[in-house]
Amino acid sequence: MKINWGKGIVIAFILFMSFILYFVVTMITNPAYDNEMVVEEYYKVDAEYGTVMDQLNAGNALTEKVKISHNAQAISVLFPSNIPADKIDGIITLYRPSSKILDFEVPIKISESELKIPADKLAGGVWKITVAWNYSGKKYMTTEQLYL
Repeated sequence: MKINWGKGIVIAFILFMSFILYFVVTMITNPAYDNEMVVEEYYKVDAEYGTVMDQLNAGNALTEKVKISHNAQAISVLFPSNIPADKIDGIITLYRPSSKILDFEVPIKISESELKIPADKLAGGVWKITVAWNYSGKKYMTTEQLYL
């Protein structure tokens, strides 16, 4: 059987398409290649972005800001000392960009101005920590990215 230019191009095209199709099927079916979205309801989150910016600006306008630090034992969230700790409520969101399964939230119910989150609950890597809290009907937010 003799292969001329026409047959060679058709064979090359078929091989190339098979190669691409193999990778498409592999990416869709293999659970190792997770295609999860960062946020499920991204339209809703985007619509609320103005509110988030207002809360971030309110948090940055405080004379004493929320401080987030970490060491080998825990992540510490230190609230302003001029605000009574028992009047603060809200939620701390720990977001792991690489895996939705590792994300979790911690409610803010404190009697002192410091809240500690044990580091043994956290896998090593990048974490985005968002502290959304209320005091006297005003909402504040602080976010920070940590590498553990």
